[in-house]
Amino acid sequence: MNGHAYHTTPRVAIVTGASKGIGHAIALRLADDGLDVTINSRNAAELELVAAEIRAKGRKVLAFVGDVSDGDVVKGMVDRTVEVLGRLDVMVANAGIFVSSRVVDMDIKDWNRCMDCNLASTMLCYKYAARQMIEQGEGGESSGRRPFSGKRCPDSSAYVATKFAIRGLTQCLAIELAPHNITVNTYAPGVILTPMTDFGALDQQYGGGPGAYTKHLAGIPPDGPHSASGEPVASVVSYLAKPEAYFITGQSIVMDGGVVFS
Repeated sequence: MNGHAYHTTPRVAIVTGASKGIGHAIALRLADDGLDVTINSRNAAELELVAAEIRAKGRKVLAFVGDVSDGDVVKGMVDRTVEVLGRLDVMVANAGIFVSSRVVDMDIKDWNRCMDCNLASTMLCYKYAARQMIEQGEGGESSGRRPFSGKRCPDSSAYVATKFAIRGLTQCLAIELAPHNITVNTYAPGVILTPMTDFGALDQQYGGGPGAYTKHLAGIPPDGPHSASGEPVASVVSYLAKPEAYFITGQSIVMDGGVVFS
């Protein structure tokens, strides 16, 4: 949710799942863009390392540790952000997990864990950020993460289900919040090299190096070009977070190096 009004005080973003990978890259890019940032994850030590990087850029940062599938945690994070940093203009609901299992083998506990961490957390971030932005009366921008659909990934049913749901939630919320000048979009990375795509021994089995197994599932050669760090994703989120992006809403923007996962 992007505060589209230009004002003299620094704009403020929240990035969940910011201790590593794509969330880390997004938090640093928004800081480079001049935003103060609340960063969130469940790992306090890793989060403080990211906070130090943001402070080194001359931006204010709030490190908020907690599980964003809990509504009280998300509300507390938004409230604390406003208390410490003064306002909220951008919400990036980036946190998520991957559950690897075929539906016929899946334990309902794993299914529910994936739904809570990926889908419920996004809804809660949208909900409490929207409330704050409506109260501020200057609009806002939300971005939710919807990685590849998993068309060629037979063990990703729970994960993929959450991402299709996020796309639908985003489109509905874009309509719901349009009267408040709040835009809502999703970003859909392809094979991005992060700790989530590091499968260790399986990577070695399928060509070696982080992401090799994920590439195999997606039908990409292990030495193929269709992988990237989090920076290309951060660049897209950076633009969506700018006031000039006010005419983009309800969209799912794909960044997959040309590989079509839909």
